[in-house]
Amino acid sequence: MALPSPRVLRRLLDYDPETGALTWKARPAWLFKQRPNSTRRHAANNWNSRFAGKPAFTSRSEGYLRGTVFDQHFKAHRVAWAIHFGAWPSCQIDHINGSRDDNRIANLRDVTNAENAKNQRGKLTNSSGCTGVYWNTGVRKWQAYITVNYETKYLGVYSSKSDAADA
Repeated sequence: MALPSPRVLRRLLDYDPETGALTWKARPAWLFKQRPNSTRRHAANNWNSRFAGKPAFTSRSEGYLRGTVFDQHFKAHRVAWAIHFGAWPSCQIDHINGSRDDNRIANLRDVTNAENAKNQRGKLTNSSGCTGVYWNTGVRKWQAYITVNYETKYLGVYSSKSDAADA
């Protein structure tokens, strides 16, 4: 199914770039299908009384805010980007401060997968607190490495953790 255009999203949702909040707009009757024993106007009035002006994309999944538009599921940060810039993001949306539910436009950037990976939190198994640095018990020194383009490069062993991190 094709993505809804940013123009359509702007007709359905309000986006506040200062707070990152998405709220539902009132929907016109023509957006609703005719149902037996019901008019489009009745369906629109029912929907608007329940949702118009209220927060949208409030479901959470892995820390991200999510929601549904026309029976399609979307992450709020991607919808916010599309509404604000008038185009869907070309790659991934990175939350600069690492907070997955902070959808202020100043906190969002369109990046490649590799760029997004650079902004990840340290892994829970990382005891040094520094990416690419670990304690080598065999030589009793700090060892440093870096991965570039899927290739790991050895940077050496160091007596101090700070020297290994600097490498």
